[in-house]
Amino acid sequence: MNAAAVTPRFWAGPLRYVRWSARERPGYFWAVFIGALGPVSLLTVPPLRRAIGDPDAAPIPLTYPVPAGPRKTLTAYGDETE
Repeated sequence: MNAAAVTPRFWAGPLRYVRWSARERPGYFWAVFIGALGPVSLLTVPPLRRAIGDPDAAPIPLTYPVPAGPRKTLTAYGDETE
């Protein structure tokens, strides 16, 4: 068996395996690479945003504000012909 045809094992040489997978299996390589950026971005992006002056968004209101004062009494739905 040709030594170049044997797939490298990850734990024997991680950098060699990464180079091999980028060349021989680019779809899997880039999928894992982009997927690994998700958790990394959760830890790095918010502090960087605050450092450059981008404030956090205001919290979404969880209740509807009730107007102060008396309410108008409804007489009709407004779609009847009079």
